[in-house]
Amino acid sequence: MELFNILQRPVMTEKSTISQEMQNKYTLQVSSKATKRQIKKAVELAFKVKVVRVNTLNTKSKQKRMGRFVGKSTPWKKAIVTLAEGNNIEFIANY
Repeated sequence: MELFNILQRPVMTEKSTISQEMQNKYTLQVSSKATKRQIKKAVELAFKVKVVRVNTLNTKSKQKRMGRFVGKSTPWKKAIVTLAEGNNIEFIANY
């Protein structure tokens, strides 16, 4: 898998923002086929930081309703990346 296809977008929620500030952990949406080693390598190359740990989880699809039509959201993979002390990632505000 190509390294530039692994990272898709940052996940900017209240919980992820608090973990960025307090624990130096960053939450990213990644390719569903990416492994922890591939994610670590992609983050280190893209942002020029030292990654200590990568935790991943697959988010399940949820049932969505638009009027009388029922559908599902797409399942996706989330990676929580812990960086070494002194390293940080600057995201664009309106990503």
